[in-house]
Amino acid sequence: MATRRTTKVEVPIPTTPNGNSNSNITSDQPPRNGSPYLPTSLETTLLAIYPVTLLMGSLFSTFRHADRANSYNADTQSYDPLNAPSYFAKKSNIFNVYFVKVGWLWTTLAFFLLILSHSSLGPPLRLQLTRRRWQATLRYTCATLIWIFVTQWFFGPAIIDRSFRWTGGQCQVIYGNSLADQKEREEMNDVREVFTHAACKATGGTWRGGHDISGHVFLLMLSSAMLWLEFLPAVLRMEGLTDARRIRTSDGAIRSAAVESDSKSDTSRELGIGVQVALGVAVLSWWMLLMTAAFFHTWFEKLTGSLVAFTTIYLVYFLPRAVPVLRQIIGMPGV
Repeated sequence: MATRRTTKVEVPIPTTPNGNSNSNITSDQPPRNGSPYLPTSLETTLLAIYPVTLLMGSLFSTFRHADRANSYNADTQSYDPLNAPSYFAKKSNIFNVYFVKVGWLWTTLAFFLLILSHSSLGPPLRLQLTRRRWQATLRYTCATLIWIFVTQWFFGPAIIDRSFRWTGGQCQVIYGNSLADQKEREEMNDVREVFTHAACKATGGTWRGGHDISGHVFLLMLSSAMLWLEFLPAVLRMEGLTDARRIRTSDGAIRSAAVESDSKSDTSRELGIGVQVALGVAVLSWWMLLMTAAFFHTWFEKLTGSLVAFTTIYLVYFLPRAVPVLRQIIGMPGV
């Protein structure tokens, strides 16, 4: 009687570039759609919150034009504190003074608390420099440099101050009719040469005549967006924040970001103190963005502030997906 022989066949299991087996065998295949230059549908929806917020606040400001015209001073870009339509319309409100005015400090504290406390980036609350931590730090450094260039210093005056002067703005002192005021008027040419907003304010002057990019809109959008772009891929399993992201690999192929991720990203979804603080700063930044849109700046000033913010976000968080060399340096959140 004949016997049946069986043959043992070994099938290799595909592995990720990091050497880990991956049950998602199709992740290394070219995706059917999507571009490494563009955000995913979910990311686009989240980013759309910002123009919607600015639109809502600006429409509110337009509909309340009568109240705005009665007490709003275009030179100082603020309301008369005695006739302000809301507590948030006063520049002296506690959230503006202790949060927005030092907004990048709060962003910095929240950012580093997040990367030092969440286990997806390294051992919690231990000063161990992992790959994900130093790449996150480089992303923060890039965003910080752009923030400095736009609002603080750009080989002299900041970009906001330079753009104001380029569009015809200058520093002017508000004068009365007294002899002292007439004497100051004779010194007007010297005051006009003051080049930065801070220096102009220190001389008792005010910006007039140029276009003022909204630094508040720029700061609040950049601060909140960079925080949620960092922590959402670490705490949510939604494909639109992880595997649906498209990247260009070194061989020129378009693939899912999953090919460069490792299994560690699937095991660390806790909502620790770092995530909670980052979420709190992001939400408060959004709220103050809404208040800024409702009570301060013109439509065009808010538009240019948002465009500068979106440009920064794109350069730091989306362009690396299409540029392998850049991605190897600053990485991607959750990868």
